[in-house]
Amino acid sequence: MKKKIAGKLRQRKRKIKNRLDKRSLPEHLGPMLNPGNIHYEISARNHGILYGGMGTVQMLVKQLQLDKAINSRLHLFKLHNPYFESDHVLNIAYNILCNGECLEDIERLRNDEVYLDAVGADRIPDPTTAGDFCRRFSTEHVEILQDAINATRLKVWKQQEPEFFTEAIIDADGTIAGTTGECKEGMDLSYNGIWGYHPLVISLSNTGEPLYLCNRSGNSTSSKNAPHYLDKAANLCRAGGFKKIRFRGDTDFSQTKYLDGWDDEGITFVFGINAMPNLVRIAENLPETAYKDLMRQPKYTVKTEPRRKPVNIKERIVKERGYKNIRLQSEQTAEFEYQPVQCRKSYRVVVLRKNLSVEKGDAVLFDDIRYFFYITNDRKASRADIVGDANNRCNQENLIEQLKNGVRAMRMPVDNLVSNWAYMVMASLAWNLKAWYALLLPAKGRWRKKHKREKTKVLRMEFKKFRNFFIMLPCQIVKTSRRLVYKLLGWNEYFDIFFRAIEAFRGPLRC
Repeated sequence: MKKKIAGKLRQRKRKIKNRLDKRSLPEHLGPMLNPGNIHYEISARNHGILYGGMGTVQMLVKQLQLDKAINSRLHLFKLHNPYFESDHVLNIAYNILCNGECLEDIERLRNDEVYLDAVGADRIPDPTTAGDFCRRFSTEHVEILQDAINATRLKVWKQQEPEFFTEAIIDADGTIAGTTGECKEGMDLSYNGIWGYHPLVISLSNTGEPLYLCNRSGNSTSSKNAPHYLDKAANLCRAGGFKKIRFRGDTDFSQTKYLDGWDDEGITFVFGINAMPNLVRIAENLPETAYKDLMRQPKYTVKTEPRRKPVNIKERIVKERGYKNIRLQSEQTAEFEYQPVQCRKSYRVVVLRKNLSVEKGDAVLFDDIRYFFYITNDRKASRADIVGDANNRCNQENLIEQLKNGVRAMRMPVDNLVSNWAYMVMASLAWNLKAWYALLLPAKGRWRKKHKREKTKVLRMEFKKFRNFFIMLPCQIVKTSRRLVYKLLGWNEYFDIFFRAIEAFRGPLRC
């Protein structure tokens, strides 16, 4: 970072710190929020934009040559008049980054002269044209687009440190994406009574990146097409340089006819498996000495002094009103060998026994024993590690939540299954750009540890927070003969990271 910029950042930080210091407050006779004498005028020369962080996104796209990767693989137009395929794809992703929630929000950007200057465009597609572009896709075209994005992803992975490639943990899950439309081709009634679609999400747990998305009819099972995309994800991670591959999924993904093939390929897996009567009988017939108490790792380490837990209001109300309440008393684990019908090998099954008490008010009605099973070919990890690994898969629920309600990639705005699938892939590119933004932050030199913590912080950041601190930066756009200058008008606590990102995106990628 240039000394001049670093000095200005320190000055702005010091200024806001002094302003927020209670000791420096002047004496106020009235409320703090005082509207004052407000006037509005139209600026004649100075032009501002709220999304000053889009310059870094443009630099990132240029450095990764994402537009070239899309245009070289995806061919939907016979003539480019005037838009290329990458213009449409990035237009949808940029709309999400600029606080857009649907295709119609593109119109506000399209009519913003300063935004057009900021992204270096004479014009961008309107919402109707963007919707028509989605409808041009076939299943094959969606796959090509995902492959183009993943080819760019490999460039990002190649910039990472050697420890990054120790093991790729690939999670699989499905989610219901509801819609109020009545004429959308491919929609159906899901298991929980919601009309819509049932997207499949295959993601890399290490970074929270969605590797493959597949849109399916609302009445599809969670595991439909999952083996195909798990295999593709494994091949992608091998091409990226990962030494080991691990699959994780809930009970819907323990498709036993594929386990032998994955085991032969050296892929480790941990899947939940349904508590079928035969498995429950085996668990019940195990000697009591086979069970050991499960000691779960704490969710976090208290860095200062532990605080007293607040009163559990919910539990108090449940007791007072005599509602039925289920409380966990203890957990034990055991294991046994089991060969599924469709497998030629036996695998390790870890059983988790939960001792629950069913209460009503202060009275205990009865004890309830429930069994949870996990099938795995990992014979080195402890039982507690297997259970913990299976439970950590729930972090993918956070990613799905971000894709649905942060990025809003699953709004299903178009009229058929494949076009909505295409929109979902293009909108989720906004999340991928956020992940790549974090992964390409440099972490070296004397501040290496601090920079690694910041890198992890940005990587795990919710989309809304990332957009607020790295994209929604008020600035002036100044066009000169040779440069496009973004003059930032404010300051926030992430500006040091922001300017390190600028330096990183400006240079060439490491081969």
